[in-house]
Amino acid sequence: MSTLRGRVAGLPDWDRCAVMGVVNVTPDSFSDGGEWFDTELAVKHGLDLVAQGADIVDVGGESTRPGAARVDEAEELRRVVPVVRELAAAGVVVSVDTMRAAVAERAVEAGARLVNDVSGGLADPAMVPTVAAHHVPFVVMHWRGQSIDMNNRAVYADVVGEVVDELAASVERAVAGGVDPERIIIDPGLGFAKEAGHDLALVAELGRLRALGRPLLVAASRKRFLGRVLAGGEGAAPPPARERDAATAAVSAIVAREGAWSVRVHEVRASADAVRVARAVEGAARAAKGAGTTGAVWAGGTATTTGTK
Repeated sequence: MSTLRGRVAGLPDWDRCAVMGVVNVTPDSFSDGGEWFDTELAVKHGLDLVAQGADIVDVGGESTRPGAARVDEAEELRRVVPVVRELAAAGVVVSVDTMRAAVAERAVEAGARLVNDVSGGLADPAMVPTVAAHHVPFVVMHWRGQSIDMNNRAVYADVVGEVVDELAASVERAVAGGVDPERIIIDPGLGFAKEAGHDLALVAELGRLRALGRPLLVAASRKRFLGRVLAGGEGAAPPPARERDAATAAVSAIVAREGAWSVRVHEVRASADAVRVARAVEGAARAAKGAGTTGAVWAGGTATTTGTK
């Protein structure tokens, strides 16, 4: 395991950047809404993601795309809990993607091992005490408000500095509320109250986020900033969300090499390959540096040095 990457108490200690696969049990998510809006299909998709290389499966029942309206609690529970229960029973490490404490609690009781709250505990005052009481890992994402109008809040003088400061405040609130700091993961919230340039700056300066001292989850999958990059010019139409998976894998490789603890993605296989390549490069670089050599090769899963200075 990379000491740069960190470890989360209560979860497996992967020896590379972990891959979190997404199961949206929703009719309106931005890239796959409606595809898994059925318990049986959602469970099958989760198992397929594991077969493709996912270490964690993140199950959500409420879209958080820009402009999305909220669903009621009963409907979110109906969508999420059966899927969590079946995947957990199959031995999958399950995360629940929710802003509601009641949904988090029911999901944890059904077998979820991680709570992924895009609001970082801000949307529901009961979330932090609920997570603390159940002693589960908690993703604290940078958040400036509900999806319905979050784009209006994408105003920054120094996006990286402000995200770091606001995340630090959310982490402090969680710890003050009883959450074990060794179970806290931070997420810069790419695409949430951010323009494309903001997202790219955050990817480029992960070191400033890592300075908070917590494992880092990066969720770039199929997001608007990748569409803007791929469009190639001002005013050009971005490719559909599903055509951004290669770009997503590129980000996965970049952030894995920079020490991200996990990447959250819709299409798992390419990012699973990407983080393994990043691990190999990391190992080769470490071997070369440690031996004071001019190069390193990767053979049989082990970095070995070649030549001398």
